[in-house]
Amino acid sequence: MNQRLLAQIGRSSRLSILNRLKRSEGLSVGELGEQLEMSYMGVKQHCIELKDDGYLDTWRRPKAVGRPEMLYRLTRRAQELFPTATNAVTLELLESAKALFGPAAPEKLLLQVFERRTAFYEKKLRQGSPVQRAQWLARLRDAEGYMSDFVPSDESAGPRMVEYHSPLGDILAAWPAAVRLETAMLERLIGATIRREEITSGAQIRCVFWIDVKK
Repeated sequence: MNQRLLAQIGRSSRLSILNRLKRSEGLSVGELGEQLEMSYMGVKQHCIELKDDGYLDTWRRPKAVGRPEMLYRLTRRAQELFPTATNAVTLELLESAKALFGPAAPEKLLLQVFERRTAFYEKKLRQGSPVQRAQWLARLRDAEGYMSDFVPSDESAGPRMVEYHSPLGDILAAWPAAVRLETAMLERLIGATIRREEITSGAQIRCVFWIDVKK
């Protein structure tokens, strides 16, 4: 996380609120209090201060009965608090490679990066079914800052990995080839066809990797 911004935020309870909101599309004060085992008024005060500092904004979630419920969610500024594996120089290097060596050069560089990442993960993963391998991979990527969760299949949907943050987010946004390479890497590691879905809510972006266990 960005240490300068962390110094501004201060208390660990605020970090807990930010981390919980990062893994969601937005939560009410009551939901945050219940999940973090904090008092309603304590959470509310922290959220108000974080909003005043520019880390949170609010939106209203419709309810079946009664007035819409106010939720808090992270702003773009808050995204700077979470780990990144790249910076502006990384993007400049890819652009320079394209200018010097042609349009295929950046993709070749990215291919090498993802091949190395694949080899790294393959050493860590145990043998098992695609679902088991997805579970283990989610744990590995969560430890790397991807805020990754494995969600088992239920009555409405199949198994999937959900990632609420990507340390490579700027590269994935700027270079579509990186998105294809990351998806191909996950398919190889898990041993199943993957369908990637990107969902945006305000400044929040989460990726859902749907696992086709039939293949």
